[in-house]
Amino acid sequence: MKPELIVALDVPDGAAAVAAVEKLPPEVLFVKVGLELFIAEGPDVLKPIAALGKKIFLDLKLHDIPRTVERAVQAAAKYNVFMLTLHAAGGRAMLRAAAEAARAFGPAAPKLVAVTVLTSLDQSDLNDLGVQRTPAQQVLALGELAVGSGMDGLVCSAQEVGAMRQKLGPLPLLVTPGIRLPSDAVGDQKRVATPASAVRDGASFLVVGRPILEAADPVAAARAVLADMQKA
Repeated sequence: MKPELIVALDVPDGAAAVAAVEKLPPEVLFVKVGLELFIAEGPDVLKPIAALGKKIFLDLKLHDIPRTVERAVQAAAKYNVFMLTLHAAGGRAMLRAAAEAARAFGPAAPKLVAVTVLTSLDQSDLNDLGVQRTPAQQVLALGELAVGSGMDGLVCSAQEVGAMRQKLGPLPLLVTPGIRLPSDAVGDQKRVATPASAVRDGASFLVVGRPILEAADPVAAARAVLADMQKA
């Protein structure tokens, strides 16, 4: 499949989410629902978004004991979301339990993607956590663990996506947050890249939130990202 843009609906409530989706151009097919919105509104927020024709990336970053995550995946799958996140750091048993739970739903199962290292973290943050690897080494190690445990793909910084694609081949979905045009503010992201460079390096999905949602013209902002992706 061709690389796609996912617009992150990092907004406080369902009304704001629907309003944001209605401002997006029709060529944006995917949106992300994360913790802020999901906790504020619960799963009912997914219905009006799906009714607007968007595929939902449910970014809950599940991380718990295997049985709890298995049941959470089963619950999420009932809402027909396209993709769901887990933390690779939850370990092999947790990831395998999640994969087994998703398989029971057959072709309708959500794609499971494992978060490797958050794009808000850098080397000093990993040192604080007692991780001696570099961010790139940690991403690759967790990525190999996750794919080997049945995940459909990974979430990683665009700065690591090239090495991940080279190591893991063409099949895993690679989801890259921290995408910014050269003119965009970086915000709290520490490992960022442009849309074109992320696509060139093998990203499957690019996640962009504030630069689009907070733009004076969200349609133009989304199309600027899409146009940059086409430069790859």
